[in-house]
Amino acid sequence: MKMTTIVPAAALALFVGPVVAQAQQQTVKIGFISTFSGPPAAIGNDMKNAFELGLDHHGRKLGGLPVEVIYEDDQLKPEVGVQKTQKLIESDHVDFVVGYIWSNVLLASLKPLVDSKTMTIVTNAGASQLAGEQCSPYVFSTSWNNDQTPASLGLYMNQKGVKTVFLLGPNYAAGKDMLAGVQSTFTGQIVGQELTRWPDQIDFSAELSKAREAKPDAIFAFYPGGIGAQFVTQYAQAGLKGHIPLYTAFIIDDLSLPRLKDLAVGIASAQEWVSDLPNAANQKFVADYKAKYSSSPSFYGAQTYDAVALLDTAVTAVKGDLSDKEGMRKEMEKADFASVRGGFKFGNNHIPIQNFYLDEAVKNADGSYALRTVTTIVKDDQDKFHDKCPMK
Repeated sequence: MKMTTIVPAAALALFVGPVVAQAQQQTVKIGFISTFSGPPAAIGNDMKNAFELGLDHHGRKLGGLPVEVIYEDDQLKPEVGVQKTQKLIESDHVDFVVGYIWSNVLLASLKPLVDSKTMTIVTNAGASQLAGEQCSPYVFSTSWNNDQTPASLGLYMNQKGVKTVFLLGPNYAAGKDMLAGVQSTFTGQIVGQELTRWPDQIDFSAELSKAREAKPDAIFAFYPGGIGAQFVTQYAQAGLKGHIPLYTAFIIDDLSLPRLKDLAVGIASAQEWVSDLPNAANQKFVADYKAKYSSSPSFYGAQTYDAVALLDTAVTAVKGDLSDKEGMRKEMEKADFASVRGGFKFGNNHIPIQNFYLDEAVKNADGSYALRTVTTIVKDDQDKFHDKCPMK
């Protein structure tokens, strides 16, 4: 005789419940690539600190799921960056990749990210290729396209009546983009341009001499990290400070300011984020960062902090089903979170459309130094490469 066992509904619920609960107890695994060795480690550590703070603010969970982060050091080398990217994808089987400071490292790593359809958030590197023909439905940026920040300075120099400028920057992808950005908006004359060795050149005396001989109204320079601080120091030592104004992108920031101090005062910079932006998300971020790390966050950290909130919207939208990449993509495209920059939206290429501000270093009454917002140079700026992106 065939026997059928009827399980009461309550008992069935007790039996099925733990199985369902167990299925939901997955972990969001994130691979984080930045530079954690050598002088640029200050940038990488700021990004890591901000990411960790963002996770703290979300209860160490994304979409209600616990988080595991694997940090990898690219050592400032494209060949190392792509190896670490492949490790995270193929060996660690991460759900997301976050980070990348340098455009050349990102470009080397882009193919394995896209080929594997790994959801990626770039929190600094702004290679023009990523904004244009190499855009991807799986890759988002919480920073900018390289050209945008210097392009805003080109506009500001026009407003200041600058007629001639001498350009300086490192000879790699971002350096070329930065100088091109200035040239795209500056209406005066470029009287000289020098692309210097990267990342091993630390003596700029020859280039500064050429700039002096050209007698420009202004100098524009892009040198990120510690090399930028050395450049400003040599600019002052050459007697140019106070004689030929310096406009900079990614030199004067909250990481270099404690080192440069008075040397930074009076030098114009531009960025999409400044620590004094008056919105609640930013005020909490800055206050809690200072409390946790006893230092001020930089724009590198601010962009990375925003990435945590963006990830949370993605995981929440798909209810933890991290295989639903289309669902995550659609949600991330909304940029529906409280950004520290007060709000932005994504262009068709997943690059933010946002404001750019002029900021300057000031010395406070207590002897400390800080960056303050001077004015909004351009509102809702969209990069010039978006029309080359096949995504619509």
